[in-house]
Amino acid sequence: MTSPITRFPRKSLRVLTFGALISASAMALAAAPAPKFDVARVSNDIKTLSSDAFEGRGPATPGEKKTIDYIAAQMKAAGLQPAGEKGSWFQNVPLRMSSIVGTPTVAMTIGGTATPLSQGEQIAVRAAETGQSSVDFKNLPLVFVGYGVKAPERGWDDFKGVDLKGKIMVVLVNDPDFEGGGVENGGGDFGGKLMTYYGRWTYKYEEAARQGAAGVLVVHESEPASYGWATVKNSNTNTMFDIVRADPKAAHTQMEGWIQKDLAAQLLKASGVDFEAAKAAARKKDFQPIPLKATMSANYAVKSDIITSYNVAGLVRGSKYPDETVIYSAHWDHLGVGLPDAKGDRIYNGARDNASGTAALLELARAFAKTKPERSVLFLAVTAEEKGLLGSEYYADNPLRPLATTAGVINMDGPLSIEKTTNFSISGAAKLDLLTMLTEEGGKLGRHFTPDARPEAGSFYRSDHFPMAKRGVPAISFNPGRELVNGGDARGKELSDAYTRDKYHQPADEYDPNWNTSGWDSDFTLLYSLGNRLANGRDWPNWSQDSEFRAARDASAASRK
Repeated sequence: MTSPITRFPRKSLRVLTFGALISASAMALAAAPAPKFDVARVSNDIKTLSSDAFEGRGPATPGEKKTIDYIAAQMKAAGLQPAGEKGSWFQNVPLRMSSIVGTPTVAMTIGGTATPLSQGEQIAVRAAETGQSSVDFKNLPLVFVGYGVKAPERGWDDFKGVDLKGKIMVVLVNDPDFEGGGVENGGGDFGGKLMTYYGRWTYKYEEAARQGAAGVLVVHESEPASYGWATVKNSNTNTMFDIVRADPKAAHTQMEGWIQKDLAAQLLKASGVDFEAAKAAARKKDFQPIPLKATMSANYAVKSDIITSYNVAGLVRGSKYPDETVIYSAHWDHLGVGLPDAKGDRIYNGARDNASGTAALLELARAFAKTKPERSVLFLAVTAEEKGLLGSEYYADNPLRPLATTAGVINMDGPLSIEKTTNFSISGAAKLDLLTMLTEEGGKLGRHFTPDARPEAGSFYRSDHFPMAKRGVPAISFNPGRELVNGGDARGKELSDAYTRDKYHQPADEYDPNWNTSGWDSDFTLLYSLGNRLANGRDWPNWSQDSEFRAARDASAASRK
Protein backbone atom coordinates (compact mmCIF):
# COMPACT_ATOMS: atom_id res chain seq x y z
CA MET A 1 0.00 0.00 0.00
CA THR A 2 1.51 3.26 -0.98
CA SER A 3 -0.54 5.12 1.56
CA PRO A 4 -1.47 3.89 5.04
CA ILE A 5 -4.84 2.26 5.46
CA THR A 6 -6.45 4.57 7.97
CA ARG A 7 -5.96 8.07 6.57
CA PHE A 8 -9.54 9.13 6.62
CA PRO A 9 -11.50 12.37 6.57
CA ARG A 10 -13.06 14.44 9.27
CA LYS A 11 -15.86 16.48 7.77
CA SER A 12 -18.88 15.34 5.84
CA LEU A 13 -19.10 16.39 2.19
CA ARG A 14 -22.21 16.37 0.04
CA VAL A 15 -21.32 14.56 -3.19
CA LEU A 16 -22.87 15.78 -6.42
CA THR A 17 -23.73 13.53 -9.35
CA PHE A 18 -21.63 14.26 -12.43
CA GLY A 19 -22.45 13.15 -15.96
CA ALA A 20 -25.15 10.57 -16.38
CA LEU A 21 -27.79 10.25 -13.67
CA ILE A 22 -28.04 6.88 -11.96
CA SER A 23 -31.08 5.13 -13.35
CA ALA A 24 -34.06 4.10 -11.25
CA SER A 25 -34.00 0.68 -12.88
CA ALA A 26 -30.45 0.09 -11.66
CA MET A 27 -31.53 1.06 -8.15
CA ALA A 28 -34.33 -1.48 -8.27
CA LEU A 29 -32.11 -4.25 -9.62
CA ALA A 30 -29.57 -3.63 -6.87
CA ALA A 31 -32.16 -3.58 -4.10
CA ALA A 32 -31.71 -7.22 -3.15
CA PRO A 33 -30.10 -7.59 0.28
CA ALA A 34 -26.38 -8.25 0.46
CA PRO A 35 -25.31 -11.78 1.38
CA LYS A 36 -23.86 -12.73 4.74
CA PHE A 37 -20.09 -12.42 4.99
CA ASP A 38 -17.90 -14.76 7.01
CA VAL A 39 -15.61 -12.56 9.09
CA ALA A 40 -13.86 -15.57 10.63
CA ARG A 41 -13.02 -16.87 7.15
CA VAL A 42 -11.68 -13.46 6.14
CA SER A 43 -9.55 -13.34 9.29
CA ASN A 44 -8.14 -16.76 8.47
CA ASP A 45 -7.24 -15.64 4.94
CA ILE A 46 -5.41 -12.62 6.36
CA LYS A 47 -3.66 -14.78 8.96
CA THR A 48 -2.53 -17.23 6.28
CA LEU A 49 -1.38 -14.69 3.70
CA SER A 50 0.54 -12.63 6.27
CA SER A 51 2.15 -15.57 8.04
CA ASP A 52 5.93 -15.98 8.05
CA ALA A 53 5.48 -18.96 5.72
CA PHE A 54 4.58 -16.52 2.92
CA GLU A 55 7.79 -14.53 3.55
CA GLY A 56 6.23 -11.11 3.09
CA ARG A 57 4.78 -11.94 -0.34
CA GLY A 58 7.62 -10.42 -2.34
CA PRO A 59 7.37 -10.73 -6.14
CA ALA A 60 9.81 -13.20 -7.68
CA THR A 61 10.34 -15.05 -4.39
CA PRO A 62 9.07 -18.39 -3.11
CA GLY A 63 6.50 -16.32 -1.24
CA GLU A 64 4.97 -15.22 -4.54
CA LYS A 65 4.38 -18.80 -5.67
CA LYS A 66 2.66 -19.64 -2.38
CA THR A 67 0.57 -16.47 -2.56
CA ILE A 68 -0.73 -16.72 -6.12
CA ASP A 69 -1.41 -20.45 -5.76
CA TYR A 70 -3.40 -19.75 -2.59
CA ILE A 71 -5.44 -17.01 -4.27
CA ALA A 72 -6.13 -19.14 -7.34
CA ALA A 73 -7.16 -22.11 -5.18
CA GLN A 74 -9.59 -19.93 -3.21
CA MET A 75 -11.06 -18.50 -6.42
CA LYS A 76 -11.52 -21.99 -7.82
CA ALA A 77 -13.16 -23.20 -4.61
CA ALA A 78 -15.52 -20.21 -4.75
CA GLY A 79 -16.70 -21.26 -8.22
CA LEU A 80 -15.03 -18.55 -10.31
CA GLN A 81 -13.78 -19.16 -13.84
CA PRO A 82 -10.08 -18.66 -14.61
CA ALA A 83 -9.73 -15.32 -16.44
CA GLY A 84 -5.99 -15.16 -17.04
CA GLU A 85 -3.97 -15.98 -20.13
CA LYS A 86 -4.59 -19.20 -22.08
CA GLY A 87 -7.35 -20.36 -19.79
CA SER A 88 -5.23 -20.05 -16.63
CA TRP A 89 -5.72 -18.06 -13.44
CA PHE A 90 -2.65 -15.94 -14.17
CA GLN A 91 -1.57 -12.99 -16.28
CA ASN A 92 2.18 -12.86 -16.92
CA VAL A 93 3.70 -9.54 -15.86
CA PRO A 94 7.32 -9.15 -17.11
CA LEU A 95 9.37 -6.99 -14.75
CA ARG A 96 12.94 -5.81 -14.41
CA MET A 97 14.24 -6.84 -10.97
CA SER A 98 17.24 -4.95 -9.58
CA SER A 99 19.04 -5.31 -6.27
CA ILE A 100 22.19 -3.87 -4.73
CA VAL A 101 24.85 -6.52 -4.10
CA GLY A 102 26.22 -6.15 -0.59
CA THR A 103 26.41 -2.77 1.15
CA PRO A 104 26.80 0.30 -1.04
CA THR A 105 29.70 2.66 -0.46
CA VAL A 106 28.32 6.19 -0.47
CA ALA A 107 29.98 9.40 0.66
CA MET A 108 29.81 13.16 0.30
CA THR A 109 32.37 15.90 0.60
CA ILE A 110 30.54 18.77 2.27
CA GLY A 111 32.31 22.14 2.46
CA GLY A 112 35.63 20.34 2.04
CA THR A 113 34.92 17.73 4.73
CA ALA A 114 34.69 14.04 3.75
CA THR A 115 31.43 12.57 5.09
CA PRO A 116 30.74 8.82 4.72
CA LEU A 117 27.05 7.92 4.60
CA SER A 118 25.40 4.76 5.95
CA GLN A 119 22.75 3.03 3.87
CA GLY A 120 19.42 3.22 5.68
CA GLU A 121 20.62 5.89 8.10
CA GLN A 122 21.41 9.26 6.48
CA ILE A 123 20.61 7.97 3.00
CA ALA A 124 18.49 5.30 1.33
CA VAL A 125 19.80 4.47 -2.15
CA ARG A 126 17.73 2.33 -4.50
CA ALA A 127 19.09 -0.29 -6.88
CA ALA A 128 19.49 1.29 -10.31
CA GLU A 129 16.57 0.32 -12.56
CA THR A 130 18.47 1.15 -15.74
CA GLY A 131 19.78 -2.37 -16.33
CA GLN A 132 23.39 -1.41 -15.51
CA SER A 133 25.53 -3.84 -13.54
CA SER A 134 27.12 -1.24 -11.27
CA VAL A 135 27.01 2.36 -10.11
CA ASP A 136 30.41 4.00 -9.82
CA PHE A 137 30.97 7.76 -9.78
CA LYS A 138 33.22 10.13 -7.89
CA ASN A 139 32.87 13.70 -6.73
CA LEU A 140 29.81 14.62 -8.76
CA PRO A 141 28.49 18.09 -7.85
CA LEU A 142 25.11 18.48 -6.11
CA VAL A 143 22.51 21.07 -7.08
CA PHE A 144 19.45 22.01 -5.03
CA VAL A 145 16.51 22.46 -7.42
CA GLY A 146 13.68 23.21 -5.01
CA TYR A 147 10.69 20.96 -5.69
CA GLY A 148 12.10 19.83 -9.04
CA VAL A 149 8.92 20.77 -10.91
CA LYS A 150 8.62 21.71 -14.57
CA ALA A 151 4.94 22.54 -15.21
CA PRO A 152 4.50 24.74 -18.30
CA GLU A 153 0.71 24.85 -17.89
CA ARG A 154 1.26 26.51 -14.51
CA GLY A 155 4.09 28.74 -15.73
CA TRP A 156 6.45 26.94 -13.37
CA ASP A 157 10.06 25.88 -13.94
CA ASP A 158 12.37 25.07 -11.04
CA PHE A 159 15.32 24.39 -13.35
CA LYS A 160 15.67 27.73 -15.16
CA GLY A 161 17.89 26.15 -17.80
CA VAL A 162 20.53 24.82 -15.39
CA ASP A 163 22.63 22.02 -16.90
CA LEU A 164 22.28 18.94 -14.68
CA LYS A 165 24.31 16.56 -16.81
CA GLY A 166 26.89 14.84 -14.61
CA LYS A 167 25.30 16.31 -11.49
CA ILE A 168 23.15 15.07 -8.61
CA MET A 169 19.79 16.76 -8.20
CA VAL A 170 18.65 17.44 -4.60
CA VAL A 171 14.88 17.97 -4.44
CA LEU A 172 12.11 18.53 -1.91
CA VAL A 173 9.17 16.16 -1.69
CA ASN A 174 5.55 17.25 -2.30
CA ASP A 175 4.34 20.41 -4.12
CA PRO A 176 5.59 24.01 -4.01
CA ASP A 177 2.49 25.18 -2.12
CA PHE A 178 2.28 22.38 0.44
CA GLU A 179 3.53 24.70 3.21
CA GLY A 180 2.09 27.94 1.89
CA GLY A 181 3.05 29.72 -1.25
CA GLY A 182 0.22 29.84 -3.77
CA VAL A 183 -0.43 32.39 -6.50
CA GLU A 184 -1.22 35.16 -4.03
CA ASN A 185 2.25 34.81 -2.49
CA GLY A 186 4.26 34.69 -5.69
CA GLY A 187 3.92 30.93 -6.06
CA GLY A 188 1.91 28.65 -8.31
CA ASP A 189 -1.44 26.89 -8.33
CA PHE A 190 -0.73 23.35 -7.14
CA GLY A 191 -3.96 22.72 -5.26
CA GLY A 192 -2.85 23.85 -1.81
CA LYS A 193 -2.75 20.84 0.49
CA LEU A 194 -4.09 18.61 -2.29
CA MET A 195 -1.03 16.95 -3.80
CA THR A 196 -0.74 16.94 -7.57
CA TYR A 197 1.32 14.36 -9.41
CA TYR A 198 4.19 16.87 -9.38
CA GLY A 199 4.49 16.23 -5.66
CA ARG A 200 5.07 12.48 -5.94
CA TRP A 201 8.59 11.13 -5.66
CA THR A 202 7.96 9.07 -8.79
CA TYR A 203 7.55 12.32 -10.73
CA LYS A 204 10.81 13.68 -9.25
CA TYR A 205 12.68 10.61 -10.51
CA GLU A 206 11.10 10.87 -13.96
CA GLU A 207 11.90 14.58 -14.24
CA ALA A 208 15.50 14.00 -13.17
CA ALA A 209 15.89 11.58 -16.07
CA ARG A 210 14.34 14.10 -18.46
CA GLN A 211 16.75 16.75 -17.21
CA GLY A 212 19.70 14.45 -17.90
CA ALA A 213 20.86 14.37 -14.27
CA ALA A 214 23.31 11.70 -13.10
CA GLY A 215 21.23 11.11 -10.00
CA VAL A 216 18.50 12.42 -7.73
CA LEU A 217 18.11 12.64 -3.96
CA VAL A 218 14.68 13.39 -2.44
CA VAL A 219 14.79 15.19 0.91
CA HIS A 220 12.66 13.35 3.45
CA GLU A 221 10.36 15.14 5.87
CA SER A 222 7.58 13.18 7.54
CA GLU A 223 4.73 15.65 7.00
CA PRO A 224 5.15 16.42 3.28
CA ALA A 225 6.09 12.79 2.55
CA SER A 226 3.18 11.56 4.73
CA TYR A 227 5.32 8.82 6.30
CA GLY A 228 8.40 8.48 8.45
CA TRP A 229 11.99 7.59 7.61
CA ALA A 230 11.44 3.93 8.50
CA THR A 231 9.04 3.65 5.58
CA VAL A 232 11.55 5.28 3.22
CA LYS A 233 14.36 3.02 4.40
CA ASN A 234 12.35 -0.18 4.18
CA SER A 235 10.85 0.64 0.79
CA ASN A 236 14.10 1.66 -0.92
CA THR A 237 16.83 -0.60 0.41
CA ASN A 238 15.40 -3.90 -0.83
CA THR A 239 14.88 -5.29 -4.34
CA MET A 240 13.45 -2.83 -6.86
CA PHE A 241 11.12 -3.62 -9.72
CA ASP A 242 10.03 -1.79 -12.85
CA ILE A 243 8.12 -2.59 -15.99
CA VAL A 244 10.37 -3.70 -18.84
CA ARG A 245 11.23 -0.56 -20.81
CA ALA A 246 12.81 -0.22 -24.25
CA ASP A 247 14.99 2.60 -22.90
CA PRO A 248 15.22 2.43 -19.07
CA LYS A 249 17.53 5.45 -18.92
CA ALA A 250 14.75 7.63 -20.31
CA ALA A 251 12.82 7.04 -17.08
CA HIS A 252 15.59 6.56 -14.49
CA THR A 253 18.91 8.12 -13.57
CA GLN A 254 21.76 5.81 -12.57
CA MET A 255 21.33 6.73 -8.88
CA GLU A 256 18.02 7.36 -7.12
CA GLY A 257 17.53 7.78 -3.40
CA TRP A 258 16.36 9.74 -0.38
CA ILE A 259 18.29 11.66 2.28
CA GLN A 260 17.35 12.73 5.78
CA LYS A 261 16.36 16.36 6.34
CA ASP A 262 19.35 16.93 8.65
CA LEU A 263 21.78 15.96 5.90
CA ALA A 264 20.01 18.29 3.44
CA ALA A 265 20.25 21.11 5.98
CA GLN A 266 23.97 20.39 6.38
CA LEU A 267 24.45 20.54 2.60
CA LEU A 268 22.74 23.91 2.34
CA LYS A 269 24.45 25.36 5.45
CA ALA A 270 27.86 24.55 3.96
CA SER A 271 26.75 26.53 0.93
CA GLY A 272 25.73 29.54 3.01
CA VAL A 273 21.99 28.89 2.81
CA ASP A 274 19.50 28.15 5.61
CA PHE A 275 17.33 25.10 4.93
CA GLU A 276 14.03 26.82 5.81
CA ALA A 277 15.00 29.87 3.77
CA ALA A 278 15.75 27.62 0.80
CA LYS A 279 12.33 25.98 1.14
CA ALA A 280 10.64 29.38 1.31
CA ALA A 281 12.44 30.46 -1.86
CA ALA A 282 11.41 27.21 -3.58
CA ARG A 283 7.74 28.05 -3.04
CA LYS A 284 8.01 30.97 -5.46
CA LYS A 285 8.11 31.05 -9.26
CA ASP A 286 11.32 33.06 -9.33
CA PHE A 287 13.28 30.37 -7.45
CA GLN A 288 16.77 29.81 -8.84
CA PRO A 289 18.66 26.49 -8.52
CA ILE A 290 21.41 26.55 -5.89
CA PRO A 291 24.76 24.89 -6.70
CA LEU A 292 25.90 23.26 -3.47
CA LYS A 293 29.44 23.29 -2.10
CA ALA A 294 29.35 19.53 -1.95
CA THR A 295 30.04 16.50 -4.09
CA MET A 296 28.93 12.88 -3.93
CA SER A 297 30.63 9.56 -4.65
CA ALA A 298 29.07 6.10 -4.82
CA ASN A 299 30.18 2.60 -5.64
CA TYR A 300 28.07 -0.54 -5.60
CA ALA A 301 27.25 -3.51 -7.78
CA VAL A 302 23.72 -4.08 -9.07
CA LYS A 303 22.21 -7.40 -10.02
CA SER A 304 19.56 -6.94 -12.69
CA ASP A 305 17.30 -9.57 -14.25
CA ILE A 306 14.11 -9.75 -16.25
CA ILE A 307 11.61 -11.87 -14.36
CA THR A 308 7.95 -12.74 -14.71
CA SER A 309 5.54 -12.01 -11.89
CA TYR A 310 1.80 -12.67 -12.02
CA ASN A 311 -1.56 -11.04 -11.65
CA VAL A 312 -4.30 -13.48 -10.57
CA ALA A 313 -7.69 -13.19 -12.28
CA GLY A 314 -11.00 -14.96 -11.64
CA LEU A 315 -14.36 -14.24 -13.29
CA VAL A 316 -18.04 -14.50 -12.53
CA ARG A 317 -19.47 -14.46 -16.06
CA GLY A 318 -22.39 -12.13 -16.68
CA SER A 319 -25.75 -13.72 -17.39
CA LYS A 320 -27.01 -11.03 -19.78
CA TYR A 321 -24.07 -8.77 -20.73
CA PRO A 322 -21.03 -11.04 -20.37
CA ASP A 323 -18.77 -8.74 -22.42
CA GLU A 324 -19.25 -5.86 -19.97
CA THR A 325 -17.16 -5.89 -16.81
CA VAL A 326 -17.06 -4.66 -13.24
CA ILE A 327 -13.64 -5.07 -11.59
CA TYR A 328 -12.73 -5.58 -7.95
CA SER A 329 -8.97 -5.28 -7.45
CA ALA A 330 -6.41 -5.58 -4.65
CA HIS A 331 -2.66 -6.01 -4.61
CA TRP A 332 -1.35 -9.27 -3.18
CA ASP A 333 2.31 -8.26 -2.80
CA HIS A 334 4.21 -6.70 0.08
CA LEU A 335 7.90 -6.00 0.79
CA GLY A 336 9.12 -9.56 1.30
CA VAL A 337 12.25 -10.05 3.43
CA GLY A 338 14.33 -6.96 4.14
CA LEU A 339 16.38 -5.12 6.74
CA PRO A 340 15.73 -6.22 10.33
CA ASP A 341 13.83 -4.05 12.76
CA ALA A 342 14.92 -3.39 16.36
CA LYS A 343 13.71 -6.86 17.32
CA GLY A 344 15.62 -8.54 14.50
CA ASP A 345 12.46 -9.34 12.51
CA ARG A 346 13.20 -9.32 8.77
CA ILE A 347 9.82 -10.49 7.39
CA TYR A 348 7.52 -7.70 6.25
CA ASN A 349 4.25 -9.60 6.69
CA GLY A 350 1.90 -6.89 5.40
CA ALA A 351 -1.22 -8.02 7.23
CA ARG A 352 -3.27 -4.87 6.73
CA ASP A 353 -1.17 -3.89 3.72
CA ASN A 354 -2.50 -5.75 1.87
CA ALA A 355 -3.39 -9.25 3.01
CA SER A 356 -6.61 -7.61 4.22
CA GLY A 357 -7.47 -6.32 0.74
CA THR A 358 -6.67 -9.70 -0.83
CA ALA A 359 -8.84 -11.47 1.73
CA ALA A 360 -11.66 -9.00 1.04
CA LEU A 361 -11.31 -9.70 -2.69
CA LEU A 362 -11.73 -13.43 -2.06
CA GLU A 363 -14.75 -12.98 0.21
CA LEU A 364 -16.50 -10.74 -2.32
CA ALA A 365 -15.68 -13.29 -5.03
CA ARG A 366 -17.41 -15.98 -2.98
CA ALA A 367 -20.48 -13.77 -2.62
CA PHE A 368 -20.79 -12.91 -6.31
CA ALA A 369 -20.16 -16.51 -7.37
CA LYS A 370 -23.47 -17.42 -5.70
CA THR A 371 -25.42 -14.90 -7.80
CA LYS A 372 -26.04 -14.36 -11.48
CA PRO A 373 -25.01 -10.76 -12.17
CA GLU A 374 -25.98 -9.40 -15.57
CA ARG A 375 -22.51 -8.01 -16.21
CA SER A 376 -19.36 -10.03 -15.67
CA VAL A 377 -17.43 -9.36 -12.48
CA LEU A 378 -13.63 -9.73 -12.58
CA PHE A 379 -11.66 -10.28 -9.39
CA LEU A 380 -8.11 -9.11 -9.99
CA ALA A 381 -5.24 -9.61 -7.53
CA VAL A 382 -2.32 -7.60 -8.89
CA THR A 383 1.41 -7.81 -8.29
CA ALA A 384 4.13 -5.26 -7.54
CA GLU A 385 1.97 -2.45 -6.18
CA GLU A 386 4.66 -1.74 -3.62
CA LYS A 387 7.14 -1.32 -6.47
CA GLY A 388 5.13 1.40 -8.20
CA LEU A 389 1.67 0.02 -9.15
CA LEU A 390 3.36 -2.18 -11.74
CA GLY A 391 0.88 -5.06 -11.88
CA SER A 392 -2.09 -2.73 -12.35
CA GLU A 393 -0.11 -0.61 -14.82
CA TYR A 394 0.62 -3.72 -16.86
CA TYR A 395 -3.02 -4.79 -16.73
CA ALA A 396 -4.17 -1.34 -17.85
CA ASP A 397 -1.81 -1.60 -20.85
CA ASN A 398 -2.71 -5.23 -21.53
CA PRO A 399 -6.28 -5.66 -20.25
CA LEU A 400 -7.80 -9.12 -20.02
CA ARG A 401 -11.20 -7.44 -20.47
CA PRO A 402 -11.57 -4.32 -22.70
CA LEU A 403 -11.33 -1.04 -20.80
CA ALA A 404 -14.03 0.58 -22.94
CA THR A 405 -16.58 -1.95 -21.69
CA THR A 406 -15.37 -1.88 -18.08
CA ALA A 407 -18.09 -0.09 -16.13
CA GLY A 408 -15.94 0.66 -13.11
CA VAL A 409 -13.12 -0.43 -10.81
CA ILE A 410 -13.42 -0.83 -7.04
CA ASN A 411 -9.95 -1.15 -5.55
CA MET A 412 -9.24 -2.33 -2.02
CA ASP A 413 -6.02 -1.43 -0.21
CA GLY A 414 -6.51 -1.95 3.52
CA PRO A 415 -10.31 -1.80 3.11
CA LEU A 416 -11.39 -3.15 6.50
CA SER A 417 -12.08 -0.73 9.33
CA ILE A 418 -9.86 -0.66 12.38
CA GLU A 419 -13.08 -0.41 14.42
CA LYS A 420 -16.69 0.28 13.48
CA THR A 421 -17.02 3.68 11.80
CA THR A 422 -19.84 6.04 10.88
CA ASN A 423 -18.13 7.23 7.71
CA PHE A 424 -16.10 5.99 4.76
CA SER A 425 -13.87 7.60 2.16
CA ILE A 426 -11.72 7.03 -0.92
CA SER A 427 -8.01 7.54 -1.45
CA GLY A 428 -7.32 11.06 -2.61
CA ALA A 429 -9.74 13.49 -4.22
CA ALA A 430 -11.84 12.69 -7.28
CA LYS A 431 -15.23 13.65 -8.69
CA LEU A 432 -17.06 10.88 -10.52
CA ASP A 433 -20.40 9.11 -10.70
CA LEU A 434 -18.92 6.03 -9.08
CA LEU A 435 -18.34 8.02 -5.90
CA THR A 436 -21.92 9.31 -6.01
CA MET A 437 -23.16 5.73 -6.21
CA LEU A 438 -20.89 4.67 -3.33
CA THR A 439 -22.19 7.57 -1.23
CA GLU A 440 -25.80 6.60 -1.90
CA GLU A 441 -25.13 2.99 -0.96
CA GLY A 442 -23.32 4.09 2.19
CA GLY A 443 -26.30 6.22 3.20
CA LYS A 444 -28.47 3.11 3.22
CA LEU A 445 -26.15 1.70 5.88
CA GLY A 446 -26.16 4.87 7.97
CA ARG A 447 -22.64 5.82 6.91
CA HIS A 448 -21.61 9.09 5.31
CA PHE A 449 -18.81 10.00 2.92
CA THR A 450 -16.06 12.35 4.01
CA PRO A 451 -13.16 13.53 1.84
CA ASP A 452 -9.61 12.36 2.32
CA ALA A 453 -8.31 13.82 5.58
CA ARG A 454 -4.80 14.14 4.16
CA PRO A 455 -5.00 15.25 0.51
CA GLU A 456 -1.37 16.31 0.77
CA ALA A 457 -0.40 12.61 0.90
CA GLY A 458 -1.28 12.22 -2.79
CA SER A 459 -2.94 8.89 -2.10
CA PHE A 460 -4.99 9.10 -5.31
CA TYR A 461 -1.75 8.42 -7.18
CA ARG A 462 -0.57 5.71 -4.80
CA SER A 463 -3.03 2.87 -5.26
CA ASP A 464 -3.94 0.42 -7.99
CA HIS A 465 -7.01 2.26 -9.23
CA PHE A 466 -4.81 5.05 -10.63
CA PRO A 467 -3.50 3.28 -13.79
CA MET A 468 -7.11 2.55 -14.73
CA ALA A 469 -8.26 6.08 -13.88
CA LYS A 470 -5.67 7.77 -16.05
CA ARG A 471 -6.95 5.70 -18.97
CA GLY A 472 -10.46 6.98 -18.33
CA VAL A 473 -12.01 4.02 -16.49
CA PRO A 474 -14.04 5.21 -13.47
CA ALA A 475 -12.04 3.88 -10.53
CA ILE A 476 -11.85 4.42 -6.80
CA SER A 477 -9.87 2.95 -3.93
CA PHE A 478 -12.11 2.39 -0.91
CA ASN A 479 -11.21 3.56 2.60
CA PRO A 480 -13.38 2.46 5.52
CA GLY A 481 -13.24 5.74 7.45
CA ARG A 482 -11.84 6.80 10.79
CA GLU A 483 -14.83 8.41 12.54
CA LEU A 484 -15.15 5.66 15.12
CA VAL A 485 -18.41 4.82 16.84
CA ASN A 486 -16.31 4.60 19.99
CA GLY A 487 -14.22 7.74 20.27
CA GLY A 488 -15.01 9.57 17.04
CA ASP A 489 -12.47 11.10 14.71
CA ALA A 490 -10.01 12.01 17.46
CA ARG A 491 -9.50 8.40 18.50
CA GLY A 492 -9.58 7.26 14.87
CA LYS A 493 -6.76 9.67 14.05
CA GLU A 494 -4.80 8.46 17.07
CA LEU A 495 -5.05 4.82 15.94
CA SER A 496 -4.30 5.79 12.34
CA ASP A 497 -1.20 7.75 13.29
CA ALA A 498 0.00 4.91 15.50
CA TYR A 499 -0.29 2.43 12.63
CA THR A 500 1.58 4.74 10.26
CA ARG A 501 4.33 5.39 12.78
CA ASP A 502 4.80 1.89 14.19
CA LYS A 503 3.66 -0.61 11.57
CA TYR A 504 3.25 0.77 8.05
CA HIS A 505 5.88 -0.84 5.78
CA GLN A 506 7.52 -2.37 8.83
CA PRO A 507 7.78 -5.98 10.06
CA ALA A 508 5.28 -5.10 12.80
CA ASP A 509 2.36 -5.08 10.31
CA GLU A 510 1.28 -8.54 11.46
CA TYR A 511 -2.01 -10.35 11.93
CA ASP A 512 -3.53 -9.80 15.36
CA PRO A 513 -6.26 -12.18 16.60
CA ASN A 514 -7.47 -9.35 18.86
CA TRP A 515 -8.35 -6.98 16.02
CA ASN A 516 -11.72 -5.31 16.43
CA THR A 517 -13.76 -6.66 13.49
CA SER A 518 -17.09 -5.11 14.45
CA GLY A 519 -17.17 -2.89 11.36
CA TRP A 520 -16.14 -5.47 8.78
CA ASP A 521 -19.61 -6.70 7.89
CA SER A 522 -20.67 -3.14 7.09
CA ASP A 523 -17.52 -2.62 5.00
CA PHE A 524 -18.23 -5.77 3.00
CA THR A 525 -21.89 -4.85 2.54
CA LEU A 526 -20.97 -1.42 1.20
CA LEU A 527 -18.33 -2.81 -1.17
CA TYR A 528 -20.69 -5.52 -2.37
CA SER A 529 -23.65 -3.16 -2.84
CA LEU A 530 -21.70 -0.80 -5.08
CA GLY A 531 -20.41 -3.63 -7.29
CA ASN A 532 -23.80 -5.31 -7.37
CA ARG A 533 -25.45 -2.07 -8.44
CA LEU A 534 -22.93 -1.71 -11.26
CA ALA A 535 -23.16 -5.35 -12.28
CA ASN A 536 -26.96 -5.37 -12.44
CA GLY A 537 -27.52 -1.95 -13.97
CA ARG A 538 -27.12 -0.31 -17.35
CA ASP A 539 -25.28 2.78 -16.15
CA TRP A 540 -21.87 3.78 -17.49
CA PRO A 541 -20.40 6.00 -14.77
CA ASN A 542 -18.19 8.86 -15.85
CA TRP A 543 -15.87 11.49 -14.41
CA SER A 544 -16.91 15.08 -13.73
CA GLN A 545 -16.83 17.50 -16.64
CA ASP A 546 -13.68 19.16 -15.29
CA SER A 547 -11.80 15.92 -14.58
CA GLU A 548 -8.53 15.24 -16.40
CA PHE A 549 -9.82 11.69 -17.04
CA ARG A 550 -13.14 12.69 -18.66
CA ALA A 551 -11.88 12.98 -22.23
CA ALA A 552 -10.43 9.47 -22.26
CA ARG A 553 -13.69 8.01 -20.97
CA ASP A 554 -15.77 9.96 -23.46
CA ALA A 555 -13.56 8.72 -26.30
CA SER A 556 -14.06 5.11 -25.25
CA ALA A 557 -17.85 5.49 -25.17
CA ALA A 558 -18.00 5.47 -28.97
CA SER A 559 -16.67 1.91 -29.09
CA ARG A 560 -19.59 0.69 -26.96
CA LYS A 561 -22.18 1.75 -29.51
